[in-house]
Amino acid sequence: MSDNNKSVAVTKGANGLEKLILRQLHGSSVETFSFLQVYLYGAHVTSWKTEQREELLFVSSKAIFKPPKPIRGGIPICFPQFSNLGSLEAHGFARNRFWTIDTDPPPLQPNVTNGVFVDLLLKPTEEDMKIWPHSFEYRLRITLGPGGDLMLTSRIRNTNTDGKPFTFTFAYHTYFSVSDISEVRVEGLETFDYLDNLKSRERYTEQGDAITFESEVDKIYLSTPSKIAILDHEKKRTSVVRKDGLPDAVVWNPWDKKSKAMADFGDDEYKHMLCVEAAAIEKAITLKPGEEWKVRQELLTVPSSYCSGQLDPSKVLQSS
Repeated sequence: MSDNNKSVAVTKGANGLEKLILRQLHGSSVETFSFLQVYLYGAHVTSWKTEQREELLFVSSKAIFKPPKPIRGGIPICFPQFSNLGSLEAHGFARNRFWTIDTDPPPLQPNVTNGVFVDLLLKPTEEDMKIWPHSFEYRLRITLGPGGDLMLTSRIRNTNTDGKPFTFTFAYHTYFSVSDISEVRVEGLETFDYLDNLKSRERYTEQGDAITFESEVDKIYLSTPSKIAILDHEKKRTSVVRKDGLPDAVVWNPWDKKSKAMADFGDDEYKHMLCVEAAAIEKAITLKPGEEWKVRQELLTVPSSYCSGQLDPSKVLQSS
């Protein structure tokens, strides 16, 4: 996991919770590096910084780093349930369990270890089996690429010994940091169908040439493309979500009223965050004993002068 240009360190974070620091050096200077911070609690990425020290993820200033409360922001993992679409607590339990470092992971094919990475593992406890009576192994590889990109590769295996399959839904609940939500647009989801969570999950078709934000948004886009772009005019930055095996995409911003109702979220912080989430929701995943489900999300950022008309977002989607 480490060489002269890469490093992984284990240290203490908020409230003494263990966290991992991943660094990827760029060039010969030790001052130029990209950076990831990952809590073992929830296998939760809470910071992703470019070599320019720019934070790309949003974490609320009121986030509660105290189990069993999930961490508000970063990249929570929603498994084995997204939202309240089932009998479990909202977004399942993977995001508020303690994961372990996987010291003997099976090899990934194709080889995607050209960066600094860490392998984490989650298995159910006896208490988990009472609320969701299925045995599983969830292996997560978190990779910081040589160019500063962030890759999450999930492998979920049914290890039931009773011959029973299990079914689940899933999302990487990614909170992006943005300058001003009213100056942000999302490209790549136009013309696709979505379920509107603000209207009892009624189904609609996206009509605009891009998604912009003037009020609360909570939509599940269905059968979406593998690339989605988030254009931040003020920061002159475009973030790109690339996903493999995750057909759906969630777009969420709570806006002012809901923000004030959340104890772990600042009243005005909705202005500086946007969730765009690679997901598998509409068609639940079913695994038979011994079967494994593997998916991947890659996040990268590119400089953008879109606000001055110099960047065509469709070219970003094509070239990224």
